[in-house]
Amino acid sequence: MPKLRVLVVDDAVVVRRLVVEALNGDPDIEVVGTASNGKIALDLLPQLAPDAVTLDVEMPELDGLATLKALRVAHPKLPVVMLSALTERGGSITLDCLAAGASGYVTKPSAVNMGSAVERLRAELAPMLKAFCAKVSAAPAPLVRTAPVASQRRTDPEILAVGVSTGGPNALAELIPALPADFPLPVVVVQHMPPVFTRLLAERLAAKSRLPVVEAVDGDRIVPGKVFIAPGDRHLVLERRGDDVVAVLTQDPPENSCRPAVDPLFRSVGRCFGGRVLALVLTGMGRDGLRGCEVLKEAGAEVLVQDEATSVVWGMPGFVARAGLADEVLPLSKIAAEVVRRAGRRSTVPSIEPRGEAASLRRSCP
Repeated sequence: MPKLRVLVVDDAVVVRRLVVEALNGDPDIEVVGTASNGKIALDLLPQLAPDAVTLDVEMPELDGLATLKALRVAHPKLPVVMLSALTERGGSITLDCLAAGASGYVTKPSAVNMGSAVERLRAELAPMLKAFCAKVSAAPAPLVRTAPVASQRRTDPEILAVGVSTGGPNALAELIPALPADFPLPVVVVQHMPPVFTRLLAERLAAKSRLPVVEAVDGDRIVPGKVFIAPGDRHLVLERRGDDVVAVLTQDPPENSCRPAVDPLFRSVGRCFGGRVLALVLTGMGRDGLRGCEVLKEAGAEVLVQDEATSVVWGMPGFVARAGLADEVLPLSKIAAEVVRRAGRRSTVPSIEPRGEAASLRRSCP
């Protein structure tokens, strides 16, 4: 197979060199050109015809967002991965770029981790570029329908737990604002993102949603009708304390190379609510959430996943669907309505006292 041809765009010579070294070290990728700003990059595109572009967020003359918008006019499907600084401004512009059509992003190496920068960039950036290019070249995916693994019981859900990664900000921007103001369940979300970015994401979702959306704080009471997003670099798990379920933030080791990770959240939700859980796995690379869905399904929970056609990367939801753990595989446009339908089967806002298997699982919750 021919190598993936990549154009690297960054105004910093050191960063360009690191990205080129990282990508050229992958046998399936070839850097075919570099540019120090967006204007030069746009001029090079017709000549180089790359399969993908890495694009710095902040550049002189023509920054990443303006370059992306211009690029998308002529190249609506060309994979573009933003390189962002781990700062408030960098995070804000990155979210703007994702909304404007960027395929994904990685954070730039900082001065304190330059020694491992090449390895980290290769581990994060190369698989992302390959996944995006494969998505562009693949034939349209048929809707996967798999018979779900039989649950022990079927109960009304008392919480919505969401796991999402690559492509997640845009998916959440469609899902969360579609939930009604009287949505009867608490919503807990793990989106794979670094610190600062998760807070900005919560603020943006809150501005366009009928439900309050916050970055979770240690000790928060998990209450119906509110959305809690795990903060970057912290696992979000739930614990029962008396009559309350509360958020607990930890720096336990990463799982599936992620912190926050979906699996710890899903396991803790199972401990606290048993089978009274509606779990949702959206677009994302890797398989984070698979083991957590196994635990939840065993307890009798319901699991929905996003379909391949509307996922930026069908990694996380694909693993769950292929394992037969999904009750429904749905396009993103239909997920909110299905969530509301399943959550609204009760006539009143529920108590959070489970019965049967859920009660025994709850007793094991710290």
